[in-house]
Amino acid sequence: MFTGIIEELGKVSNLEKSGNNLNITIEAGMAPELKIDQSVAHNGVCLTVVTVNNQEYMVTAIKETLDKTNLSQLQSGDFINLERGMKLGDRLDGHIVQGHVDQTATCKHVKEESGSWVFTFEYDPNIGNITIEKGSITVNGVSLTVVNSQKNEFSVAIIPYTYENTSFKNLKENDIVNLEFDVIGKYVKRISEIS
Repeated sequence: MFTGIIEELGKVSNLEKSGNNLNITIEAGMAPELKIDQSVAHNGVCLTVVTVNNQEYMVTAIKETLDKTNLSQLQSGDFINLERGMKLGDRLDGHIVQGHVDQTATCKHVKEESGSWVFTFEYDPNIGNITIEKGSITVNGVSLTVVNSQKNEFSVAIIPYTYENTSFKNLKENDIVNLEFDVIGKYVKRISEIS
């Protein structure tokens, strides 16, 4: 389980296909502290650490993950948002994030507003996910509050700290992002459908 509070940006240092899988090597300050079998969220995707070597570690994304997330578009040199699993007893500063991406979305618009930024994303509503005004959403692993919730799009407001310390500073129009919708909202929606 994660909180959506990004610890650091990791740099993709190597990508290697292995059958249908993709081995991703990441250079990160947290690497020496990681252990094999530990869960780390990469742009919001929970992956297991399989090797650690000084300032780098490797994870493997299977075909299912590559098909449903933006990890298949990674290139060497890209920066991605990293978060280790939360410790029991820690503060929950973001919201409950599982690291299970529901679907991707396209960045439709980026607008700077006197020191902050508003990013608008469009997603396929036919999959059944929804946002609500002032509800929680995870975009590339970052816990955010929804503004301007529509049937197939929503916006988020990004403060300077988040912009500088996450991959939002590199995000542009037409980029694909990973979305994890609020887990409580998903359960409420499911219960209302079967009632």
